[in-house]
Amino acid sequence: MEKDGKKLTKWELCRVVKELRKFKRHKQALEVYDWMNNREERFRLSASDAAIQLDLIAKVRGVSAAEDFFLRVPETVKDRRIYGALLNAYVRARMREKAESMIDNIRNKSFATHALPFNVMMTLYMNLKEYDKVDMMISEMMEKNIRLDIYSYNIWLSSRGSQGSVERMEQVFEQMKLDKTINPNWTTFSTMATMYIKMGQLEKAEDCLRRVESRITGRDRIPYHYLLSLYGNVGNREEVYRVWNIYKSNFPNIPNLGYHAIISSLVRMGDIEGAEKIYEEWLPTRTSYDPRIGNLLMGWYVKEGNLDKAESIFDHMAEAGGKPNSSTWEILADGHVREKRISEVLSCFKEAFLAEGSKRWKPKPVIVSSFFKLCEEEADMSSKGVLEGWLRQSGYLEDENYASLVGLSSELSNEKDSTGNINDNEENEILLNQFQGSL
Repeated sequence: MEKDGKKLTKWELCRVVKELRKFKRHKQALEVYDWMNNREERFRLSASDAAIQLDLIAKVRGVSAAEDFFLRVPETVKDRRIYGALLNAYVRARMREKAESMIDNIRNKSFATHALPFNVMMTLYMNLKEYDKVDMMISEMMEKNIRLDIYSYNIWLSSRGSQGSVERMEQVFEQMKLDKTINPNWTTFSTMATMYIKMGQLEKAEDCLRRVESRITGRDRIPYHYLLSLYGNVGNREEVYRVWNIYKSNFPNIPNLGYHAIISSLVRMGDIEGAEKIYEEWLPTRTSYDPRIGNLLMGWYVKEGNLDKAESIFDHMAEAGGKPNSSTWEILADGHVREKRISEVLSCFKEAFLAEGSKRWKPKPVIVSSFFKLCEEEADMSSKGVLEGWLRQSGYLEDENYASLVGLSSELSNEKDSTGNINDNEENEILLNQFQGSL
């Protein structure tokens, strides 16, 4: 790290860590700390450094490595930040019992005097869909005179909206407006817009989206991605194109995420010509081929019964140096199910299970059950057994609800497979991402 006899200062190294974390290069950031830890005589690491290190260890080496690190930190250095970092690690891993025990620890040590630990717990309850617990956290903050910050209000709004109550969500917004320390931000209005869309109140949703736009500051691209997605959910094609043109005029380079947001919206609204045109526009500008963008068009073609067109996008993806992900293979599998080609379906699923990042993918129940039905119709039970074996091996059948959805359990479920729309946790993601950035 040091060359030509130049000694790096701790301040310089911490600035490098900050930059690396900003770009989610957690492994490299942790290596900088490891390097400093091996030179204890030169670098005295503070409580704040310990908290950052713990956060990085949890992301790179897992929660149990973070717990070991926590135990090794001297008691004199353990302040609210390191307790907060471990709490955050538990919440990210959705370890509910450990998180609840840690927040009790934080209360006992009198570290629960500000909004952050409560916000972290509320994001956990949001992800677990335990909305009453979010209300309990808010009540505790109010009883203890702990000031709600913008994140507290945004999570509370999201929680109330997720319970399907427009009135109760609007009550929170009224309360927020009365709090002179709070200035509602774009996340506030995109959260409310998402909820209004779910509840079918499209006019109110569009009003919130106009407010999102009026609150975009500086060089922040993320609000544009939400605007493109949410106007697509409302079904307002003109607004999708208008926002896209403003976005392009404000930023010379649009990242893959921006292209994904607009193409996804246009596909959802059935404007496939527009989506194809923007896909063509993206190809020469991209720095890397993001398979999720090709998947959007492939998914549309398969649903329309045009497997050839989907396969031509697939071939193009490979030529352009793109690596098909599990969902890419699954879309092709879906196309082959529709064409009743059992062996092709199996070879696509095999590739899907082997693809990089497949651990984060779960086969769509609707496609799996269609394949099983096809195997039964064609009396090909051995092929059904092969896919069932892969599902079992990957642990998916341990989830009873999932097993019942694919027809491998006697339990019936009314849950339907949702595809194409903003995913269920997207509003939580906005909150979590904004908020993890503040930690």
